[in-house]
Amino acid sequence: MADFSRFIECLQEELAGETQAEQRQIIRFRNPLMFRRCLRKIRQMCKKETVRLIQPLSMIHAISCPLSFRSSRGIAATSTFSFVHSVEVDTKMNIHAPRSAAKSGEAPRIPWGVKRIQAPQAWAYSTGDQIGIGVIDTGIDYSHPDLRGAIGKGINLIHHNMPPVDDNGHGTHIAGTIAAASKSGITGVAPQAVIHPVKSFDKNGSAFVSDIIAGMEWCVQNKIPIINMSFGMKRYSKSLEDTVRNVARAGISIVASSGNDGFRSKVDYPAGFRQTISVGAVNERNKIAPFSNRGKLIDIYAPGNRIYSTWLYGRYHEMSGTSMATSHVSGVVALMLARRPGLTPMQIKQILRRHAIRTSGGMSGKKPAKVIKVVNARRALKSVTR
Repeated sequence: MADFSRFIECLQEELAGETQAEQRQIIRFRNPLMFRRCLRKIRQMCKKETVRLIQPLSMIHAISCPLSFRSSRGIAATSTFSFVHSVEVDTKMNIHAPRSAAKSGEAPRIPWGVKRIQAPQAWAYSTGDQIGIGVIDTGIDYSHPDLRGAIGKGINLIHHNMPPVDDNGHGTHIAGTIAAASKSGITGVAPQAVIHPVKSFDKNGSAFVSDIIAGMEWCVQNKIPIINMSFGMKRYSKSLEDTVRNVARAGISIVASSGNDGFRSKVDYPAGFRQTISVGAVNERNKIAPFSNRGKLIDIYAPGNRIYSTWLYGRYHEMSGTSMATSHVSGVVALMLARRPGLTPMQIKQILRRHAIRTSGGMSGKKPAKVIKVVNARRALKSVTR
């Protein structure tokens, strides 16, 4: 019989006084039954203040909580109990912040990136009607006139009792490229799609892996077919990979930014997982942007340099990064699913790559860069319309 009581006593000892979750651990259980039994026991034995510090992660049968391992009992609680499968540091990760300074100004009707991927020509086939995109990010500006008609239900995983209001700007920028629709402002790639803001990142653009996992679980529970993940980290997480795999099995497409370090053969996680659509950035000349990670691990490229989109307080900003490239691809996926709802994540990835524009990525040292694939909405939509 599993000794959940002793395990929970050890957890309570470690959780005492832990108000700031600077050190968190993901504790995974051996099976769903053990996870559910332990969670039920926690709710029975612990005070409400303690329960609030414990975040269930049902998709991977785990909990996340702030444990600093001040005592040997605490270490034992997470390593020697038979029902514990593994313990992993709940790593922090960051949004793929822009490489250039943001600026305001008069909004172009259709930003150059939306034009470059030929989204306006694809609108004859699809405008992304009612296709949901979970944008796991810093939230969204609910008052922005270009986004008001595009916002569906969301969740705030930082402040649970509040709506996912953006206090950074990054999430609002991503949302605008995907689905902005306004006669006087800008138009995104899929102007009739629905953004579901999932606020996992704080005002500084930082989040724990567990908050990302919880965001993905929420998208699965709410049957949202696309998840935009414009963030990443260098450190591998088994918990994150297992969640990504489970989300893909649920039929959800995950579009992830590759990172802004200019690496030639590496990408950040979660873009490094094969179940995602990993995205690199090109500039206005269809060459790989200097900041973009590149190489064989990139599935598709998209405009990511000097991208104009929505910002806080009804404004607009220009930003550069693989984050911006990722939002273009998410918009194209929404267009495709509105036209052919039954497409699987693997089929979507294959279609995006097969019908991309092939171009030289620019010079790499003294040797010409290999041919890269840049997303093209018109060609992708035409292929799923036949």
